[in-house]
Amino acid sequence: MILTICPNPSIDCTIELESLNVGMLNRIQGKVETYSGKALNVAIGVSRLGEKCTATGFMFANQQRTFEHVLHEEGINCDFVSCTGNTRVNYKIIDKKSMLTEINDVGDEVSLDKQAELIKKVAALAAEADIAVMSGSLPKGVKTEFYGEVIKRIPKRVKVVVDTEKANMLSALSACELFMVKPNIKELENFSGLKVRKISDVLAASAKYFEMGVKYVLASLGTEGAVLTDGKDSFYCKSASVAVNSTVGAGDSMVAAACVGVYNGLPMREILKEAVAAGTAAVTTSGTNLFYKDKYKEIYSKLQTERI
Repeated sequence: MILTICPNPSIDCTIELESLNVGMLNRIQGKVETYSGKALNVAIGVSRLGEKCTATGFMFANQQRTFEHVLHEEGINCDFVSCTGNTRVNYKIIDKKSMLTEINDVGDEVSLDKQAELIKKVAALAAEADIAVMSGSLPKGVKTEFYGEVIKRIPKRVKVVVDTEKANMLSALSACELFMVKPNIKELENFSGLKVRKISDVLAASAKYFEMGVKYVLASLGTEGAVLTDGKDSFYCKSASVAVNSTVGAGDSMVAAACVGVYNGLPMREILKEAVAAGTAAVTTSGTNLFYKDKYKEIYSKLQTERI
């Protein structure tokens, strides 16, 4: 079983415009709301690829039933810590050039007793898991150290995958030797202090993670594809050429497919190929919709990996 831990769920409101005109009237051409959060996106991706998944994390009471309905429809088992208040609303503004402007809300505060409850719940659920994924930001009232506190309660036999910003990542790294991380180019640069302009730079920047005990780095390069490296073997896979509707959720789709590949015991080059297929398929959908399996299979058949 793959366990996903979402500390900060969100309602993503995707707004489509002809163009974003700052300081002027803008008329909406399309609007889609989805019930989201990075680790919840991972859970959906895992389920769409046919593997069993349990989703946990904080959930705010006023929208909890809707979130659980959406996830149950995807075949996902839910076991959340219910908090009072409202889920944050994130606005994704996309113009006809596929330029994305994001406005992220903070949401309501999570109390210390609810934080302790989630740590206890993760410990219980992780006892049945093979892989645990924790990703995304933290809600109001939750300190950076929380990442490490949660991960410390996951059994050592469980492969832990983390996708988050630098401060949370450092907290996670202090807790255990992570199995996999998935930085994008900006996150690679922020974490390593190096500029990433070419593939060799990706490998150099990834070395910082290996120094801190990470086993695999899955580096997302946007439209250029991705790199998977363990510091000894490294592979590159270029994305297929597709029409880009929205990049939201592409990274989460990559994590989902990579976890399924790891769960099924695939070699590195196949894990990378599956991750890039899912991430590429995700950008063909509108708004914050994730990939669909038929599109994933179509793209997967066109991809090639190379050792670097």
